[in-house]
Amino acid sequence: MTVLAGPSQTDARGCAKRKQEGDHPLLETVFDSQDVLEPDRVEAFRAITANTLVPTEITEHTEQAPEFRALLRAASMGQVEVSSPTHVSLRSRRTRRLIRQSDPEMYAVALILRGQMGMIRQRCEVTLQAGDLVSFSTSHPYEGLVEARQGTSSSVVVQVPRVLVPLSSNRVEQLLFARMPGRDGVGGLLAGFLTHLITDTVPGRPADSQRLGSVLVDLVTAWLAHHLDAEDQTSTEGRQHIQFLEIQDFICRHLGDTGLAPATIAAAHHVSLRSLHRLFRNHAHGVTVAAYIRHQRLTRAQRDLGDPRLVTQPVRAIAARWGFTSPADFTRAFRAAYGITPTEYRQAARAARPGTHW
Repeated sequence: MTVLAGPSQTDARGCAKRKQEGDHPLLETVFDSQDVLEPDRVEAFRAITANTLVPTEITEHTEQAPEFRALLRAASMGQVEVSSPTHVSLRSRRTRRLIRQSDPEMYAVALILRGQMGMIRQRCEVTLQAGDLVSFSTSHPYEGLVEARQGTSSSVVVQVPRVLVPLSSNRVEQLLFARMPGRDGVGGLLAGFLTHLITDTVPGRPADSQRLGSVLVDLVTAWLAHHLDAEDQTSTEGRQHIQFLEIQDFICRHLGDTGLAPATIAAAHHVSLRSLHRLFRNHAHGVTVAAYIRHQRLTRAQRDLGDPRLVTQPVRAIAARWGFTSPADFTRAFRAAYGITPTEYRQAARAARPGTHW
């Protein structure tokens, strides 16, 4: 994954004011049922999902909700499509007729975030709960039944062209429409990445989408290969990229640990210190492990300093939360990265939000 640099010294004073032109949320809202008249909502939702996902027949469960409610957020990331539908209980069908009319020939992976989902294919049914993953293909007919139970259901779906997955299609067929755990291992890494995509509110650049799409292809391939016990079919570069992502994830989960260092990271992942540094040279555009840790800590401290909800927290407490043991060292590192002190940044952020009660 590309390491994104923080603001330069020349724009640090203005960073509290942006979103800058060219920045976009990762996923944008493409449908909100509240914007459509009640009698037209189901058909409007079917039409937008046909364009964003694949054409399906959709039937609402009127006995489970007084009105049809749905929200769809989506993004194209290179050749990869990511969407996050939220809606009341409904039934959908991907028929052979619809496949003949339109088939983008993609593998799809769905992560259930809320509610329950049943998928039926050739009289075999699988039931999915929150935290489960399932793979399917746009080239196969299926029926899906989503039960929201309370409120709405929610999921995130990633669609990857089959030609980008370097695995035997006959073998991948064995995994389709099967419930897979998404809480640990490679499944947990994939689920965590998908969840981050739809919850991250930090604006990104259009160029980031292409990079994120490449990461998703590697993650989906590694996840499928893991379940096929076919890692030999995954390229060496792809495996190294997955390992790099796992290490990045480990670092970001332990930023508050003052003992976080290249040696402890290497030991936790059973690699040599030399291999760890080589991995970062190849996949982090030359950024060192120590520099990556420092950048991630500073980025999170900067975010907290600009958060009006944390205005009562002293600067030193925010620094300590992200692994800086010395306030003086934190101030020096922050000034070197952004050109101003943490206190000056907090004051600039406050001045940039005159309508906000701090």
